[in-house]
Amino acid sequence: PMRGVRSYVLDDHLMPVPPGVAGELYIGGHRLARGYLGAPGLTAERFVADPFGGAGERLYRTGDRVRWVGDGVLEFLGRTDHQVKIRGYRVELGEIEVALAQLPGVSQAVADVRGTPGHESLVGYLTPADGRGELPGERVRSMLAEWLPEYMIPSRYAWLDTFPRLAHGKIDRTALPDPDWGRTDKNAGFVAPRSRAEQAIADAWAQVLGRSEEHSLNS
Repeated sequence: PMRGVRSYVLDDHLMPVPPGVAGELYIGGHRLARGYLGAPGLTAERFVADPFGGAGERLYRTGDRVRWVGDGVLEFLGRTDHQVKIRGYRVELGEIEVALAQLPGVSQAVADVRGTPGHESLVGYLTPADGRGELPGERVRSMLAEWLPEYMIPSRYAWLDTFPRLAHGKIDRTALPDPDWGRTDKNAGFVAPRSRAEQAIADAWAQVLGRSEEHSLNS
């Protein structure tokens, strides 16, 4: 605790959550900054009206997911900006990254969402440990299935020598390359369409799934 600083754990409607329930950490009090210098858009996003304070007072959205665990102790659970919703499920990317990092031969791991709106897919970015080879995607998926539900298992994997980083050392997620959507272990036994009807069906599914590769009819 710091003098002149108040901490709140709130839900999406800025209402306090009970002890033990996860919420976002908000900071208030007279020691709070007025905003980000030269960044009015970010200030408006992060500094919100304080529903528990006086006129003009603000709360700062930290982006940290926490919960009260007793005796005024806050437990850190992850970042709200690393929580995504995909195929109707709310997914914590940090949980996927922890599972990926535990795989043999993996040094570091990042999970992200890539694709077009409505056709997003989870992607796992991995760096190999010294002297270890890259694991096939099917092998990675089978091992992750022991720890994660199916909807949290990435459908694509990209192995990189190193991760791009920002000036302060954090991983630059925006600089991570898009995966090769045309490559997947499941395509090893791919059979091309054998008729015009099969080709039409394959083309329709490719459009729905946002797949870029084209499998032409063998003639």
